[in-house]
Amino acid sequence: MRLLITALLLSAALAPLAGGAKAASLTSGKKLEVHVDEAKVEDEKKALWAQFGGWCAIAEWHPAVKTCEESKDGDTEYRTLTLQDGGVIKEKLLERSGASYRYEIIESPLPVKNYEAQFTVTPDDDDLDEVNIVWAATYDAADGKEDADARKTIDGIFKDGIESIKGKLGDKVVDKKKKRDDD
Repeated sequence: MRLLITALLLSAALAPLAGGAKAASLTSGKKLEVHVDEAKVEDEKKALWAQFGGWCAIAEWHPAVKTCEESKDGDTEYRTLTLQDGGVIKEKLLERSGASYRYEIIESPLPVKNYEAQFTVTPDDDDLDEVNIVWAATYDAADGKEDADARKTIDGIFKDGIESIKGKLGDKVVDKKKKRDDD
Protein backbone atom coordinates (compact mmCIF):
# COMPACT_ATOMS: atom_id res chain seq x y z
CA MET A 1 0.00 0.00 0.00
CA ARG A 2 2.82 2.45 0.88
CA LEU A 3 4.44 1.73 -2.50
CA LEU A 4 1.18 2.66 -4.24
CA ILE A 5 0.92 5.87 -2.21
CA THR A 6 4.53 6.76 -3.04
CA ALA A 7 3.89 6.10 -6.74
CA LEU A 8 0.79 8.29 -6.69
CA LEU A 9 2.64 11.10 -4.88
CA LEU A 10 5.51 11.02 -7.36
CA SER A 11 3.01 10.95 -10.23
CA ALA A 12 1.33 14.05 -8.82
CA ALA A 13 4.71 15.76 -8.46
CA LEU A 14 5.64 14.89 -12.05
CA ALA A 15 2.30 15.92 -13.59
CA PRO A 16 3.19 19.64 -13.90
CA LEU A 17 6.45 18.67 -15.57
CA ALA A 18 4.74 16.79 -18.39
CA GLY A 19 2.91 19.79 -19.81
CA GLY A 20 5.51 20.83 -22.40
CA ALA A 21 5.02 20.46 -26.15
CA LYS A 22 7.63 17.72 -26.17
CA ALA A 23 7.11 15.51 -23.13
CA ALA A 24 10.22 13.82 -21.81
CA SER A 25 10.26 10.04 -21.78
CA LEU A 26 12.08 9.25 -18.51
CA THR A 27 11.15 10.03 -14.92
CA SER A 28 12.98 9.86 -11.61
CA GLY A 29 11.89 10.78 -8.14
CA LYS A 30 12.68 10.39 -4.48
CA LYS A 31 10.54 11.04 -1.44
CA LEU A 32 11.58 11.41 2.17
CA GLU A 33 8.93 11.21 4.92
CA VAL A 34 9.70 13.36 7.95
CA HIS A 35 7.94 12.88 11.30
CA VAL A 36 6.62 16.17 12.69
CA ASP A 37 4.39 17.37 15.52
CA GLU A 38 0.85 16.95 14.14
CA ALA A 39 -0.25 20.17 15.87
CA LYS A 40 2.54 22.14 14.15
CA VAL A 41 2.61 20.66 10.63
CA GLU A 42 2.58 24.02 8.84
CA ASP A 43 5.35 25.43 11.05
CA GLU A 44 7.40 22.24 10.62
CA LYS A 45 6.92 22.38 6.83
CA LYS A 46 8.11 25.99 6.81
CA ALA A 47 11.16 25.09 8.91
CA LEU A 48 12.07 22.23 6.57
CA TRP A 49 11.61 24.54 3.57
CA ALA A 50 13.81 27.18 5.21
CA GLN A 51 16.53 24.57 5.76
CA PHE A 52 16.40 22.72 2.41
CA GLY A 53 14.22 24.64 -0.05
CA GLY A 54 16.15 27.78 -0.90
CA TRP A 55 17.15 28.09 -4.56
CA CYS A 56 20.84 27.69 -3.64
CA ALA A 57 20.34 25.62 -0.47
CA ILE A 58 21.28 22.55 -2.52
CA ALA A 59 24.94 23.45 -1.89
CA GLU A 60 24.28 22.94 1.83
CA TRP A 61 22.76 19.48 1.53
CA HIS A 62 23.85 17.77 -1.69
CA PRO A 63 27.26 16.12 -1.34
CA ALA A 64 28.10 16.50 -5.07
CA VAL A 65 27.58 20.29 -5.05
CA LYS A 66 30.60 22.34 -4.01
CA THR A 67 29.10 25.80 -4.60
CA CYS A 68 25.94 27.43 -5.88
CA GLU A 69 25.79 30.91 -7.39
CA GLU A 70 22.53 32.71 -8.06
CA SER A 71 22.17 35.12 -10.96
CA LYS A 72 19.43 36.99 -12.81
CA ASP A 73 18.85 38.00 -16.40
CA GLY A 74 15.91 40.39 -16.29
CA ASP A 75 13.23 38.58 -14.29
CA THR A 76 14.69 35.13 -14.96
CA GLU A 77 16.59 33.49 -12.10
CA TYR A 78 19.43 31.02 -12.60
CA ARG A 79 21.71 28.99 -10.39
CA THR A 80 25.11 27.72 -11.37
CA LEU A 81 26.20 24.62 -9.50
CA THR A 82 29.90 23.82 -9.36
CA LEU A 83 30.30 20.15 -8.56
CA GLN A 84 32.96 18.55 -6.37
CA ASP A 85 34.56 17.07 -9.52
CA GLY A 86 34.71 20.50 -11.21
CA GLY A 87 31.69 20.00 -13.47
CA VAL A 88 29.26 22.90 -13.86
CA ILE A 89 25.47 22.77 -14.16
CA LYS A 90 23.40 25.85 -15.01
CA GLU A 91 19.71 25.73 -14.11
CA LYS A 92 16.83 28.10 -14.79
CA LEU A 93 14.05 28.66 -12.26
CA LEU A 94 10.70 28.14 -14.01
CA GLU A 95 8.30 28.58 -11.11
CA ARG A 96 8.37 29.10 -7.37
CA SER A 97 5.33 28.89 -5.13
CA GLY A 98 5.01 28.25 -1.41
CA ALA A 99 7.30 25.39 -0.51
CA SER A 100 8.03 24.28 -4.07
CA TYR A 101 10.11 25.24 -7.07
CA ARG A 102 10.33 23.92 -10.62
CA TYR A 103 13.44 24.30 -12.77
CA GLU A 104 15.17 23.11 -15.93
CA ILE A 105 18.78 22.38 -16.78
CA ILE A 106 20.23 24.82 -19.33
CA GLU A 107 23.83 23.55 -19.46
CA SER A 108 25.28 20.39 -17.97
CA PRO A 109 27.77 17.54 -18.37
CA LEU A 110 24.98 15.11 -17.35
CA PRO A 111 23.80 12.56 -19.95
CA VAL A 112 20.33 14.16 -20.17
CA LYS A 113 18.36 16.70 -22.18
CA ASN A 114 14.85 18.18 -21.78
CA TYR A 115 15.40 17.93 -18.01
CA GLU A 116 12.74 19.55 -15.87
CA ALA A 117 12.44 18.95 -12.12
CA GLN A 118 10.51 19.98 -9.06
CA PHE A 119 11.59 20.13 -5.40
CA THR A 120 8.73 20.28 -2.89
CA VAL A 121 8.11 20.15 0.85
CA THR A 122 4.48 19.22 1.49
CA PRO A 123 2.33 17.77 4.28
CA ASP A 124 1.60 14.06 3.82
CA ASP A 125 -1.98 13.42 2.66
CA ASP A 126 -2.56 10.31 4.74
CA ASP A 127 -0.24 10.71 7.76
CA LEU A 128 -1.08 13.91 9.61
CA ASP A 129 2.20 13.77 11.55
CA GLU A 130 4.42 13.67 8.45
CA VAL A 131 5.81 16.11 5.93
CA ASN A 132 7.26 14.84 2.65
CA ILE A 133 10.31 16.15 0.84
CA VAL A 134 9.85 15.21 -2.82
CA TRP A 135 12.35 15.69 -5.65
CA ALA A 136 11.15 14.53 -9.07
CA ALA A 137 12.14 15.04 -12.71
CA THR A 138 11.29 14.24 -16.29
CA TYR A 139 14.01 14.09 -18.94
CA ASP A 140 15.38 12.29 -21.99
CA ALA A 141 18.75 10.69 -22.53
CA ALA A 142 21.15 13.09 -24.24
CA ASP A 143 21.92 12.43 -27.89
CA GLY A 144 24.14 9.38 -28.16
CA LYS A 145 23.44 8.28 -24.58
CA GLU A 146 21.40 5.30 -23.40
CA ASP A 147 18.18 5.72 -21.39
CA ALA A 148 19.59 3.38 -18.71
CA ASP A 149 22.69 5.58 -18.26
CA ALA A 150 20.61 8.75 -18.02
CA ARG A 151 18.24 7.17 -15.48
CA LYS A 152 21.13 5.72 -13.43
CA THR A 153 22.77 9.16 -13.27
CA ILE A 154 19.65 11.08 -12.23
CA ASP A 155 18.51 8.35 -9.81
CA GLY A 156 21.98 8.48 -8.21
CA ILE A 157 21.89 12.27 -7.88
CA PHE A 158 18.45 12.14 -6.25
CA LYS A 159 19.41 9.24 -3.97
CA ASP A 160 22.58 11.00 -2.76
CA GLY A 161 20.71 14.27 -2.14
CA ILE A 162 17.80 12.71 -0.26
CA GLU A 163 20.17 10.50 1.76
CA SER A 164 22.12 13.60 2.76
CA ILE A 165 18.93 15.37 3.90
CA LYS A 166 17.99 12.20 5.77
CA GLY A 167 21.35 12.28 7.55
CA LYS A 168 20.85 15.92 8.55
CA LEU A 169 17.38 15.18 9.97
CA GLY A 170 18.39 12.07 11.91
CA ASP A 171 15.59 10.47 13.92
CA LYS A 172 12.93 12.81 12.47
CA VAL A 173 12.93 10.64 9.33
CA VAL A 174 10.16 8.05 9.20
CA ASP A 175 11.60 4.53 9.30
CA LYS A 176 9.59 2.89 6.50
CA LYS A 177 10.54 -0.65 7.50
CA LYS A 178 9.43 -0.10 11.11
CA LYS A 179 6.26 1.63 9.91
CA ARG A 180 5.41 -1.37 7.64
CA ASP A 181 5.94 -3.75 10.55
CA ASP A 182 3.57 -1.63 12.66
CA ASP A 183 0.84 -1.45 9.96
